[in-house]
Amino acid sequence: MNIHEYQAKQLFQAFGIPVPQGKNATTASEAVKATEEILADAWVVKAQVHAGGRGKVGGVKVAKNAEEVKQFSSDMLGSCLVTKQTGKEGLPIESVLIEKTYSIKREFYLSVLVDRASERVMFLSSVAGGMDIETVADETPEKIVTLYIDPAAGLQSYQCRQVAFDLSLQGTQIRAIEKIMQGMYKLLLEKDASQIEINPLVETEDGEILALDAKINFDDNATALHPDILEYRDEGQEDEKENKAEQFDLNYITLDGTIGCMVNGAGLAMATMDLVKLKGGSPANFLDVGGGTTPEKVCEAFKLILSDGNVKAILVNIFGGIVQCDIIAKGILTAVDEVHVSIPVVVRLEGTNAEKGRDLLNNSNLGLVAADNLASAADQVVALAKEVA
Repeated sequence: MNIHEYQAKQLFQAFGIPVPQGKNATTASEAVKATEEILADAWVVKAQVHAGGRGKVGGVKVAKNAEEVKQFSSDMLGSCLVTKQTGKEGLPIESVLIEKTYSIKREFYLSVLVDRASERVMFLSSVAGGMDIETVADETPEKIVTLYIDPAAGLQSYQCRQVAFDLSLQGTQIRAIEKIMQGMYKLLLEKDASQIEINPLVETEDGEILALDAKINFDDNATALHPDILEYRDEGQEDEKENKAEQFDLNYITLDGTIGCMVNGAGLAMATMDLVKLKGGSPANFLDVGGGTTPEKVCEAFKLILSDGNVKAILVNIFGGIVQCDIIAKGILTAVDEVHVSIPVVVRLEGTNAEKGRDLLNNSNLGLVAADNLASAADQVVALAKEVA
């Protein structure tokens, strides 16, 4: 689960991580009022969306006076911000963060995350702050310092000093960076975050160390343990279809292809999408209906797939282990009839009672294509999607 920058900074403050003086606003008048509370020579107006790269597309602007704050806020609020991370539709801007500006001497990158390869918590730091860390990793990997934390010992002071030296910090700044790192580490563990990122972490001309930006991702599987974090959730920033799928215990992710995929099992779903791609098609979604799926879930899955106007054909790939294929076939027939599916549907059934399931589909008079194997199913659905397109 993602949260907004202003929410992340509220958590930062609670865990002793220094952030710029700021206030969130949902209207232009609130934004202007914020300038009266935040004494500064200039303010930064930051669009609050769940995406990076805001500054490159007009989502972050520096205002020299209250009139500019009002103008920039009015322009942003109610509009959609399109970045490389949002897709072509963009994300709605429903609030802006007004912050005091600072004279910046240097910018750094600092993050902490769960590294599954090493099975440890890992800190990443770099003197190349303000840049995409992926670009830094590709072009100047020597500028990235990696630090692994022993789960038994936890984050140690000498490790924080090591990061401080790598960033050429000195004096009181060394204690400041330790306080920030300890706060990040504690926040990650106590709130079950999967990643906390500060980009940039800055050194001001006065020598102060501040988290100028803040990004936190939380483990979806642990949010039920943290009702305070769940309150931060903004469904308006999330995919509507994915939210609806969650209500029916379906795992759904929107993609940009033309072939809707409905599969039981995440691994099988990935293999199915790979094969569709290999055959010249493009998946419109990832959809795992689960190993113990029911006719009701199949029906909801069809509704989700058909809610995407780009879908030209549907591929259903079910392996009947826990669930019997003939029961799934009945669910498919009920769903196709109830939802009034008007595009081609190719079904591949394998496993328990697969033959009975295929017979039900072939004798349905609903125009479904019952494939004998997955390769044939992929070939047929790609061809049918191209015909419809």
